[in-house]
Amino acid sequence: MLVKDFTFYLPQDLIARHPPEQRDGSRLMLLDRTTGLIAEDLFSNLQAHLKPGDLLVMNDTRVIPARLFGRKTSGGRVEIFLLRRLTGSEERWECLLRSSKRFREEHAVLLDGGMSAVIVSRAASDNWIIEFSGSEPFNQWLEREGHMPLPPYLQREDCSGDRERYQTVVAREPGAVAAPTAGLHFTRELLDRLNSAGIGTAFLTLHTGLGTFQPVRVQHVEDHQIHTERFNIPAETAEAVSRTKAAGGRVIAVGTTSARTLEYSAQQAGQVVAGCGEADIYIYPGYRFTVVDALITNFHLPESTLLMLVSALAGREYVLEAYREAVSRGFRFYSYGDAMFIS
Repeated sequence: MLVKDFTFYLPQDLIARHPPEQRDGSRLMLLDRTTGLIAEDLFSNLQAHLKPGDLLVMNDTRVIPARLFGRKTSGGRVEIFLLRRLTGSEERWECLLRSSKRFREEHAVLLDGGMSAVIVSRAASDNWIIEFSGSEPFNQWLEREGHMPLPPYLQREDCSGDRERYQTVVAREPGAVAAPTAGLHFTRELLDRLNSAGIGTAFLTLHTGLGTFQPVRVQHVEDHQIHTERFNIPAETAEAVSRTKAAGGRVIAVGTTSARTLEYSAQQAGQVVAGCGEADIYIYPGYRFTVVDALITNFHLPESTLLMLVSALAGREYVLEAYREAVSRGFRFYSYGDAMFIS
């Protein structure tokens, strides 16, 4: 299967560089796999397309302000991008570094806001292990001085509004460096209305990493090496999925991150079970879903693993037809863009 088979034309003016005024004010494209129809609505009307007994499974990861700026003691400007906190230490992280000059171990960096960093060692690939120290706890400093890690395709720096809007309303567990963007469309009021209508909500955590945006650099889909991401499935979520399945309801993944986590758990244990670990499931056409019955998702990049996952659920030709329709109707694409419901 060729990677180029997952490309499509997208005018640059359809990339949503800012969120809509209201979270649930985005548009919603509807794909019905049974009939093959493509329709549209507003996300605020999501309830009209769900049924009592359905279960929404949402990712409650919280995006950390992972971009840090400072200077070497020699004066050169430095950008640090936090990737993941190392187990057992709040101050030691695996990071990406960017500077006009090369780094070496024991280099010191003075960060904005009174924090310092020392390069400890090389990590996997081009990453580095960095240890932070200052007069206040690192997490406290990070919340004040860090910058939100907006995707590069937005082509802008973060602003104060991104602190709230590049975060879902259910975000609780810090650790992601990219938002689970399908969840950005939900408001507390919408979730309350869905609950009152008999539509359940369950939560899991998958800390979205930079691998989400990693280009597929091989020619054949099967040759790509998928990234891993930390996850946790609480017991109550595993039980809710089991009850929903037994009662004939639909398990609806809110986002590809939730879909990957559910399917990974079932692949490992035969069903969704409570637990944590590193999910490395690679879903592309030919994969048979065993847990996810429907999916709420955004519009993804051409030739991306996310587009491949969506195509595995709905069919590549159907999805690309829907993307062409979305372009012709002026839908907004990517993280701050509109949504799609595949049922």
